[in-house]
Amino acid sequence: MAGVSQEPTARYPTFAMPVLNEAKIRSARPQERAYKLFDERGLFMLVTPTGGRLWRFRYRLGGVEKLLTLGAYPDVTLKRAREKRDDARKLVADGVDPSAKRQAERASQADTFEAIAREWLELQSKSLAPETMEILGTRLKSFLYPYVGSRPIASITAQELLAALRRIEARGTNETAHRVRSLAGRVFRYAVATGRAQHDVAADLKDALAPVKSRNFASVTEPARVGELLRAIDGYSGQPITAFALKLAPLVFVRPGELRGAEWSEFDLETAEWRIPAARMKMGEQHLVPLSRQAVAILREVQVLTGRGRYVFPSLLSAERPMSNNTINAALRRLGYGSDEQTGHGFRSMASTLLNEQGFPPDVIELQLAHQERNKVRAAYNRATRLAERRQMMQVWADYLDGLRAGGNVVAIRRSA
Repeated sequence: MAGVSQEPTARYPTFAMPVLNEAKIRSARPQERAYKLFDERGLFMLVTPTGGRLWRFRYRLGGVEKLLTLGAYPDVTLKRAREKRDDARKLVADGVDPSAKRQAERASQADTFEAIAREWLELQSKSLAPETMEILGTRLKSFLYPYVGSRPIASITAQELLAALRRIEARGTNETAHRVRSLAGRVFRYAVATGRAQHDVAADLKDALAPVKSRNFASVTEPARVGELLRAIDGYSGQPITAFALKLAPLVFVRPGELRGAEWSEFDLETAEWRIPAARMKMGEQHLVPLSRQAVAILREVQVLTGRGRYVFPSLLSAERPMSNNTINAALRRLGYGSDEQTGHGFRSMASTLLNEQGFPPDVIELQLAHQERNKVRAAYNRATRLAERRQMMQVWADYLDGLRAGGNVVAIRRSA
């Protein structure tokens, strides 16, 4: 009788009582072939030749035997593996396939706003500048992921997105709210294009946000005060790289991001040209900046310091990154110019105002500012035919600034016929 009563345990160890414990699991050693350590009710551990200890749950549904992975030890302990097995057994009892349910959940997670946004962002990295990618990524993480990131993108409503944008407006940053709405729209349109959403709900919110008040970047435009600013820049006692960036800014009057992200590969100092690639331009088109003699002289000085690296104006923390987007403004504050007086972007307003006042053709000025021309054919024609005028203008402008810096009575820019 004793032998009979012991037979079920000997033949069916997984149904009598738990046979695994932590000590037995820890002592399991890899062998030439994978082997199993059985627990109970379909739970077992697979020990692989490489030393992996993987939990598996064997079950039958509709007469078909299936396996469900439950994780790896020690991340999933014996106790937790049994809990996961019990959860799966409850699903089987209700006629639900645990494996199919998991696949459906994973598919749903792959279609969340955050998952699709990250996929879209990865595609953009092939054409956008690193600093632009950083800005887009920060906006997504700060303003959208916490509120709609985990939601399936196809089920997000305009009201849900609006609630997230209202949080931005509540901080008094209406312009940021508009930028984030536009960014969300790009993600939604990508989801529509890839068959994971039916509609761009961000488009429905175009008129739902408070309007942005137009503003000009603070800028010194009176000739005498421009001379004072240039002399102050010459006396800047901070980091040399920052000082050179400050000196170059009024001569080229590009956008701050275009200046701080400048790479040596973009410059030809022999022909006095700076070609900013389309990926770094706001309008997505390559931009040519003719360099005055003064600008070339500054760049040759900088080249001694940073010419072996990628960036003309690298970060103080890492040569692999450009200087911070706040460096120029912080330097101006250090010189005593408040944010309501002069900004890095304000050098563009300075040039635009004074060049227009001195009678340079508006088309030539706008081309050099890289402002968008609505008529594409006309824009292409202008870029091709007005380069000589732009070269002349940039040199005359640099000479004019020299006169203001010297404190002379410079009242007009003299243009040759």
